[in-house]
Amino acid sequence: MSLTTVICVLWAVSVGQTAGSQHGTNIIIMLMDDMGWGDLGVFGEPSKETPNLDLMAAQGMLFPNFYTANPLCSPSRAALLTGRLPVRNGFYTTNAHARNAYTPQEIVGGISPDEILLPELLKKKDYVSKIIGKWHLGHRTQYLPLKHGFDEWFGSPNCHFGPYNNSVCPNIPVYNNSEMKGRYYEEFEINVKTGESNLTQIYLKASLDFISQQAVAQRPFFLYWAPDATHAPVYASKRFLGKSQRGRYGDAMMELDDSIGQILAHLVSLGIHNKTLVFFTSDNGAAVMSGPLQSGSNGPFLCGKETTFEGGMREPAIAWWPGRIPAGTVSYQLGSVMDLFTTSLSVAGVLPPDDRVIDGLDLSPVLFNNSLLDRPIFYYRGNQLMAVRIGQYKAHYWTWSNSWEEFNKGINFCPGQEVPGVTTHTQEEHTMQPLIFHLGQDPGERYPISLQWMFTNRSEWSRSRTPTPPPPSFFQSFARSSSPVNPCQAADRLLFCAPSWSGRRSLISVYT
Repeated sequence: MSLTTVICVLWAVSVGQTAGSQHGTNIIIMLMDDMGWGDLGVFGEPSKETPNLDLMAAQGMLFPNFYTANPLCSPSRAALLTGRLPVRNGFYTTNAHARNAYTPQEIVGGISPDEILLPELLKKKDYVSKIIGKWHLGHRTQYLPLKHGFDEWFGSPNCHFGPYNNSVCPNIPVYNNSEMKGRYYEEFEINVKTGESNLTQIYLKASLDFISQQAVAQRPFFLYWAPDATHAPVYASKRFLGKSQRGRYGDAMMELDDSIGQILAHLVSLGIHNKTLVFFTSDNGAAVMSGPLQSGSNGPFLCGKETTFEGGMREPAIAWWPGRIPAGTVSYQLGSVMDLFTTSLSVAGVLPPDDRVIDGLDLSPVLFNNSLLDRPIFYYRGNQLMAVRIGQYKAHYWTWSNSWEEFNKGINFCPGQEVPGVTTHTQEEHTMQPLIFHLGQDPGERYPISLQWMFTNRSEWSRSRTPTPPPPSFFQSFARSSSPVNPCQAADRLLFCAPSWSGRRSLISVYT
């Protein structure tokens, strides 16, 4: 009997049953690494090699319009755990106009001590929180997960860059809580030539053990499951290598899909599935610049990771909670990884902080009633607001894929998809006349349309928009200036200014 069949049987038998005497709603956030919107069978991937994720969608709610907060790993993860845009939580750069921000081992900074992370707030309801996999919010002791609300950790502060194997640039460490257990490519082997590694299996076992322990203890838990097998160089265990029609990346996808199926089946077998909200998504779009063997698919969308085109920021997303979220539903809500912060607090019965702006929305009305909430999506690179989406319309105020210098070296963020005047290799400003696309009719952002947008109460957009400065040392190797640019300093010239939303849609007149 296949794993998918087991899940179906267990789920069908168990939906509606009361799960033991455990108190509180468990929360599992599954954050994939560089996985594209088009990598799931339910979104049209033709090889149909994600049966467990497709089943998860059939048993839960699918979000075709879900976004990250930044098209790069670190800022999007910081946004998820704080509920705040990177220009608020400090994960952005100010140099080169729209460079992204991330934390390789050469950077000495990390998440600001002034930020309040999701697991810190969940402690108010006695949650036990664990992160498994990639952290990527700073590698020095003061920035690690156990200093920011997590009770347990198994994984690494960075991605599996390397191998390095020298004292100048050593391999990335792997931790069990505060104890270093080894390094990638050494004690935790990754064979770059064959792509073989057991890391996903190790992360799977750690998650199953943690869930079992908390179920026995009858304590509510938050599991942040963040494997990185789909980040180049991609890897899979021996059982999955060579099994996919999509090459090594597909092998990694198949193993992650199998792992997710096992986690969901484990929740059912323990009888805690109807007390557990599970949300699956990715940190940014597929890294198409890594080549076809090391990256996934962004489906019909333009470009990929590191860009603010749809391929860089629209993500696969599924919510699963048997008995609470209606099965087989599709929500066209505009969602964001920042919403996972606010929604998790809501289902846990914890109020968000009232001393700061929270950008994430509580999606509970969407999950439980399939309501639609009025909100925009903001697309940032570094500290620069590049584009905004409202409804089906997306306005680009700046366009840029990557520099001519990178492009001429063979680094292409939009391979086979370049659109003249859109995927520009210089940073082009369009604030006086934004490039407008109707994403419903043109998801690939190939054909700008002529629109005149009329907005009322524009003053609402220009109040209190100064972004939070990053820690002085955070991006010292990148930043040319310690004074961040106010993304709304040209508010009078923009149609509207982020990051804010009045809660109601302004008057829009559309002329095609």
